Amino acid sequence: MTEQVLSEVGAVVAPEREAELVALYRELVSGPLPEGLVRTELLRGPAGHWRVQSLWRDMAALEAVRNAPERPAAPRIFRAVGTEPELTVHEVVIVQVGELSMH
Repeated sequence: MTEQVLSEVGAVVAPEREAELVALYRELVSGPLPEGLVRTELLRGPAGHWRVQSLWRDMAALEAVRNAPERPAAPRIFRAVGTEPELTVHEVVIVQVGELSMH
């Protein structure tokens, strides 16, 4: 069992705001990342559904970001493109890593 947690912040984004969301996320990850962030990705799903998934070392690392004076980044970029995101946090129970091929 691992102590890692996965946060998912997602919302439906209007088609005309999608490029802005991608640019904001790209800008976000080009800077320094929070302590305890293992991995983060921006995902596009059907019908305008977008999601930022972030893997955290542990719940304490996620809570530190959520309780910081500045609002957490993922919800902030969704609000910047005119939508109210939902947050879900998952406990990571089992991790299996295979070959990774990025296109």
